[in-house]
Amino acid sequence: MIDYDEQLAKETERTYLMPEIAYQRTRTLSVLQLRAGECVLDVGCGMGLLARELAIAVGPEGRVVGMDNSASMIELAKKRCADFPQIELRAQSVESLPELDNCYDVVTCTQLLLYLPHVEYALTEMNRVLKPGGRIAVVETDWRGVLFNTMDDALTQRLFDGWESSIPSPHLPGQLLNLLGQAGFGAIHVEAIPLINTSYLSDNYSASMVEYMLRAEIDAGTISQADADEYIGDLKARSKAGTYFFCVNRFLFTGSKI
Repeated sequence: MIDYDEQLAKETERTYLMPEIAYQRTRTLSVLQLRAGECVLDVGCGMGLLARELAIAVGPEGRVVGMDNSASMIELAKKRCADFPQIELRAQSVESLPELDNCYDVVTCTQLLLYLPHVEYALTEMNRVLKPGGRIAVVETDWRGVLFNTMDDALTQRLFDGWESSIPSPHLPGQLLNLLGQAGFGAIHVEAIPLINTSYLSDNYSASMVEYMLRAEIDAGTISQADADEYIGDLKARSKAGTYFFCVNRFLFTGSKI
């Protein structure tokens, strides 16, 4: 799993504040239809953006438990959620949940499962801690469908190949219907949430991803800083000319414990 140190945690926080990711949280909350007083587990809560909105939805009489294995992420989440006493945040592994059976009304999990070597174990644990009929919402990305208009198709392919090789399950959405069913979930619904950028700006998703992938390739010695600078220069030129285009699909899976 990627080690989210303080710097990477802050960069990821910036990405998740972007409008295209904020819309993802809006859709998740809309589909879950949370009720006042419900108890929610946010698995892989990151910097607490969704946990805060979950807490608003369940109200002061509800409860939200957020957990993440990155202590840096949890520190950001604690600052963001300090004014919500109904939120409890824990820095711990999510593959074996230290929770009682049948104790949550809802479980959420955003962009976490792709990092886990054994997705089926995590989903089974999420099912275990849910009450009968409890709801789940999972968001994951399929990196096979990226559309990206660049000057260098070979380098672009190398960047995404490098990213995919760094995570256990870069194509997880195609398997999730089956995995959720095997873990004991039914009434499963899925919808696509495309992340589309038509400009290269520091505050959009594609710029953040490209800069992260380029740094990884530079650190690995597969490209030079000059190569990276030329690549980004082309993207900025395309943005200025109105020809920049990036799109990748995320998928929101919802269901309930059978």
